[in-house]
Amino acid sequence: MDTSKRLHELSKLPQAPATRIVGAGRRSEWTGPVVNPPVWRASTHLYADTAALAQGPRTNEDGRFFYGRRGAPTQWALADALTAIEPGAAGTVLYPSGLAAIAGVMLTLLRPGDIVLISDNAYDPTRATGTGLLTDFGIEPRFFDPLDIAAYERLFCKRTRAVLLEAPGSLSMEMCDLPELARIAREKGAVSVLDNTWAGPLGFPALERGIDITLMALTKHVGGHSDVMMGSASAGPELYAKLRQRAQQLGTVVSPDDAALTLRGLRTLHLRLRHEADSALAIARWLNERPEVAQVLCPMLPGAPGHDIWSRDFSGGCGLFSFTFKGGTAAARNRFVDALTLFGIGYSWGGFESLVVPIDPSACRSRMAWPPHPHEAGDSHGVRLAIGLEDAGDLIADLEQALAAWREG
Repeated sequence: MDTSKRLHELSKLPQAPATRIVGAGRRSEWTGPVVNPPVWRASTHLYADTAALAQGPRTNEDGRFFYGRRGAPTQWALADALTAIEPGAAGTVLYPSGLAAIAGVMLTLLRPGDIVLISDNAYDPTRATGTGLLTDFGIEPRFFDPLDIAAYERLFCKRTRAVLLEAPGSLSMEMCDLPELARIAREKGAVSVLDNTWAGPLGFPALERGIDITLMALTKHVGGHSDVMMGSASAGPELYAKLRQRAQQLGTVVSPDDAALTLRGLRTLHLRLRHEADSALAIARWLNERPEVAQVLCPMLPGAPGHDIWSRDFSGGCGLFSFTFKGGTAAARNRFVDALTLFGIGYSWGGFESLVVPIDPSACRSRMAWPPHPHEAGDSHGVRLAIGLEDAGDLIADLEQALAAWREG
């Protein structure tokens, strides 16, 4: 048995995530004698004869050539690998961005007249998809506070078809009770969908914990090198089949070059996540002792909001968290951001480099207060840090000198 075939067979056995990541998606029929699947750039797939041509449309699964829109070994290997690290998944659909994954899933589940419940602290483009694209298709978005379970349960009605969750919340990092929210959705006949980009399946195996469809922006941790845009959705057999069919109807396809980059990033995902999370926790602990800081919003930090739920349900995290200043002004907060030298100012996260952005979640909320747990008036000026692979001590030193710039005001 050749090496890639043996790795694929071994991947069916119980394995630690680090081991599974190394062998996932490495089928011999896709990789041949090399370690990684080649980059198959092809729109046209040729058939041996007319009988084979006639058979082509009758089968629809990864591993069967048909036409470039259905992918080829490079894309199939990535989807297969993502499915392998998501307990309970029957398959994974790839999308050209994380937001495309959200839109694609919603257009699979919802029809005109349906209602979708959306977590009020979701990623702002997710919110815009609900109030824009979905509304244009006659679908009604209703936003809810994911920390108020009783109010959430009262929102369900006969037209409620899906619930869109995110944990922790975008920017403000609230941690909700995902298993309970998913249980209620299922009891009410709705499909639960989770944007699980922050922890991913290594930190929170969503399907295993009751979520019906789990999404990731592969742009972030899985790609890991700030050079690719991609998203994914994984689900059990019935929902996966529906997601796949709708994605094909929409003409959704990802570049084989991007798939190769993302598959390469996946191989080191567990190592990078561990380093980022360790550094983030060290930095969060340091910030928590600073007199300039009102609150550190990091679920991994003991004593922080949501830490009890995180420690109960999650086994890992990442380098993304926020904090608020004790008083001060927006101008002082911006001086702090501008003074940083090791943190780039930019959106996204999960790459090898550290990033920072000023935040004001109140601009994209309708149900939840900001700041979530104010200590005193004026504690609303915050920043979001995305910790990369730099040395934590160097990042702390950079934050310290930037705090001096904040105090100047």
